[in-house]
Amino acid sequence: MENYFNYFTEIEEHFQRRRGTILLLSTLDWALIETWKNAGVPLEAALRGIDAAFDRYEQRPSKSKKVNSLAYCAQEVLSAAEDMKEAAVGAEQAKAPKEPGFEKTEIAAYLRRNAERLGSARLPGREGFSSEALVRESAESLGRLADEVEQAEKLPRLEDLERRLTVIEEKLFAAILAATPDDALVAVRAEADRDLAPYRRNMTASQIEQLHKQYVHKRLLEGCGVPRLSLFYMH
Repeated sequence: MENYFNYFTEIEEHFQRRRGTILLLSTLDWALIETWKNAGVPLEAALRGIDAAFDRYEQRPSKSKKVNSLAYCAQEVLSAAEDMKEAAVGAEQAKAPKEPGFEKTEIAAYLRRNAERLGSARLPGREGFSSEALVRESAESLGRLADEVEQAEKLPRLEDLERRLTVIEEKLFAAILAATPDDALVAVRAEADRDLAPYRRNMTASQIEQLHKQYVHKRLLEGCGVPRLSLFYMH
C-alpha cells in the first residue's frame, strides 16, 4: 500500500456509494482515514469493513437514522484488517504495491498549487519567531520540489517525496501548535471530544487517542489555511 496514494479517495467514494447519497466527509472522518493509513490498514480492509458495517445496518428492522459518519464503520474496518493479517491476505500486494499511475506534470502541478495556497496561509505569531518566514520557506521548498520532479528523467520515488512533504508539514504544524493560544487549543480539543463521544465505546483507548490527535492536527492546519501536503491528498 505504500505507493497507493489514492487511499483517501477510494475510501471516500466507497463510503458514499454504500450510503447511497453524497455526503461530504467531516473533520472526524478524514482524521479517521489518516489513522488507518498511519496504522497500515490495507485499503482492501477499509473497503471490506465499510461493506460489513453497512450490511449490518441494512439488516436492522428500523433505519430511521442514516449513517452520517465513517466512524460508524470503524470497528468493522479494524476487524477486517485483523482478519486479513491473520489470514495473510494481501501479502502479495505488500511485495508488489499497486501503482498510482501519477505523471510528473500532475505531481509538479499539485506541489505548486500547495505552494500558492501557502502564500495565503496565516500562521499565528509569537515573540521571537517569524511564522511568515517559515511559510515562505515552506512554499519555496515546494516550488523546488516541483522543479525537481518536472526536470527528472523519470518519475521520482514517491516514498522519498512523501517523506520530504511530511517534514515540511510537521514543521508548519509544530509552529502552529507552539503559537496558538491555550484557549484556542482547548476549544479545538473540546470540539474533538464532542465529535468523538458517540464512538468511544466502539474503539480502544489507543485508537481514540490517535484519532483525537489527527482531528486536532487537521483542524489547526485548516484554521490557518495550511493545505495538507501529503500525496495521499492529491486527488
